[in-house]
Amino acid sequence: MMRLKFLLFILTALLFAACNKDEEINFETDAKLSFSTDSILFDTVFTAIGSTTRRLKIYNKNPTAILINNIKLSGGNSSAFSLNINGQATSAVDLIKINGNDSINVFVKININPSTDNLPFIVQDSILLYFNGNKERIPLVAYGQNANFIMNNSITQNTTWNSKLPYIIYQSVSIEEGVNLTIAPGTRLFFHSNATMNVKGTLTANGTKKDSIIFTSDRLEKIYTEEPGQWNGIHFYPSSENSKINYAIIKNGVAGITVDSLSKNASPKLVLTNTIIRNMEVVGFLGYQTDLTAFNNLFSNCGQYLMYGVGGGKYNLKQNTFVALNVNYPRKTAAVYLSDFISSTQFQNLSLEFINNIVWGNLVDEFVVDKKAPASLLNATIKNNLLKTSQTSLASNGNILNKDPLFVNVSALNYKLNQNSPALKKGIDLSQDLYFSTFLRKDLNNLNRVFPYEIGCYEAK
Repeated sequence: MMRLKFLLFILTALLFAACNKDEEINFETDAKLSFSTDSILFDTVFTAIGSTTRRLKIYNKNPTAILINNIKLSGGNSSAFSLNINGQATSAVDLIKINGNDSINVFVKININPSTDNLPFIVQDSILLYFNGNKERIPLVAYGQNANFIMNNSITQNTTWNSKLPYIIYQSVSIEEGVNLTIAPGTRLFFHSNATMNVKGTLTANGTKKDSIIFTSDRLEKIYTEEPGQWNGIHFYPSSENSKINYAIIKNGVAGITVDSLSKNASPKLVLTNTIIRNMEVVGFLGYQTDLTAFNNLFSNCGQYLMYGVGGGKYNLKQNTFVALNVNYPRKTAAVYLSDFISSTQFQNLSLEFINNIVWGNLVDEFVVDKKAPASLLNATIKNNLLKTSQTSLASNGNILNKDPLFVNVSALNYKLNQNSPALKKGIDLSQDLYFSTFLRKDLNNLNRVFPYEIGCYEAK
């Protein structure tokens, strides 16, 4: 069948050429076409039903003609885009000839109804061209629902994002050094494929239990609700300082949070509290010689690590729950891995307070603290945790080893503790902790902690 189609195409092309003897047609596979742009962006933000048009110019810089076998929209008739070629509005057209050193115009139109709830924030398709056995693709991108669109943008002055409209990040957004981005409760941030938030200054994302701040992908279809790897994540650079994330949900990326340096001052590099990080393709938190304070957080279902901190640093981790039970990942790495070492030239002292946490998963060793560098120091306080580990040396200081925490419903992502959990009322008293009144006196559900506490991020009330 394919051979018959090819013969018919050649026959048609020869007939076409016979009718146009003034221009020889080039059938060589190395013949090239060029385009006025490598992608088409419709950056109009619609507030009512509307349409707009962009022009694509296709150049044939060869001395002889090229016959385009087919130009079409990848999405066909169901696409939100339409083409107009030689005055014909269509989703596909066959046998378009471009003479040597000539060009044609293709007009691309988009129709948007931003009030359609199931319309993506970013509408995509592509123009496909087939000629001489070659295939070319021109991506089409349009803004869909009404939102604040941030495209490869740098924030250069103190700025506040509010919850009135969602923010769509396309490519990247960077908070420059010395600049603070404040994100108000209830704000939703949707990241397009491979998009990143770069923090070189300060990020203050302060949500509430009622109005959490959402960091996720811009794919709203149901099948993408819990799909990892859809955007890159949040990256804190060496120049960043004094950042805080409170009551946020960070999900469906590659690496949820990356912090690559120690603090520049006496405050932690990042204070992460009351936050859910899940469905990361590689890692929930990635630290390189860094400084993290983290309370009341829930890490779950990541491809390799829930927390990976190497090269030493300072970690103050209390009342967190780490759950690595997603069978979809062929994981061989510990859920929580902390080390003083990156390489023979990259190591640092490791200071760790690990208190009242749950670390649970499918592997024998889900909690590993690794000292490799002879010249570094390990100062670790590991108390009153429920740990999945073969390290019997941890079976002291109130730690509970290898006892199922008995979560309420893992399949429904409910990691509260049931009434028979061994983690009930086993937490050490933290009322004298520096952060008790601000963060530790309540759990992730904003319930008061009354000693003796539960281990992990949830009180069982």
